Amino acid sequence: MDEVATLIGDLELRAARNGRRRLRGRFPYKKRAVLSDGGRKGGRPQKEEFASRAFGYRVQDQTAEIHLLVGHSYDKPLASKLTNTLHLVDSDEALTFDAEITPEIADTSYGADILKQIDGGLSVGISPGFRLPPPRAVAKPEVYTDEGHDPARNMHNARIRTILQALLYELSIVTVPAYKLATVTADTMSDAEKIAVGWVYDADGVLVDPATMSDADKIAAGWTWQNGILVPPPQSIIKRAMPAALRWR
Repeated sequence: MDEVATLIGDLELRAARNGRRRLRGRFPYKKRAVLSDGGRKGGRPQKEEFASRAFGYRVQDQTAEIHLLVGHSYDKPLASKLTNTLHLVDSDEALTFDAEITPEIADTSYGADILKQIDGGLSVGISPGFRLPPPRAVAKPEVYTDEGHDPARNMHNARIRTILQALLYELSIVTVPAYKLATVTADTMSDAEKIAVGWVYDADGVLVDPATMSDADKIAAGWTWQNGILVPPPQSIIKRAMPAALRWR
């Protein structure tokens, strides 16, 4: 892993009835970040953005390990793809993840600390650790363009780096992000509102966005294959099994 990029995205931390914690985050594509404003010497500003599905290669590779870490430290793992505790969904708009934080990890000193920091809104940055693919694999993994000069539109002739393809090795939760592109949002929707917009109950009885669920998650939650498509069971059936005391955090 040679590079990292950081932004503030959407982070949600919630509790499941089995005592585990679940963390959901989102790294948006096609959002431009300011890496440098040019400094006191009046140098050229530098900006960066990721093209849609830039991380798709290793996300889709079933044998490729991707970790969720604290502060880019492999000594502080929270979840991982190959242990089936980190589920990644790639789309044109964003890379989203749903991580299961087991009690064993939550009970470690670093695990307890980061969960409290997220609960308190202090550690809300998402930073991917990645490497550009070699030229023999991808001839043009990145491009540089000129922003142009239009101060009224906050354009100051910056040099823009667009990453077209990157090899993702880890995602990290960080305290001080390099730049802000989106605000952290708390979950304020009622269960009825979530169901109305298509959310479903997972195997733990928690309402989730189905776009973040893997096929295995859906099957565990009672989904069935119909004409080659996984279809959820009627919500009324699952809702009866939902503990009344379970609440989003």
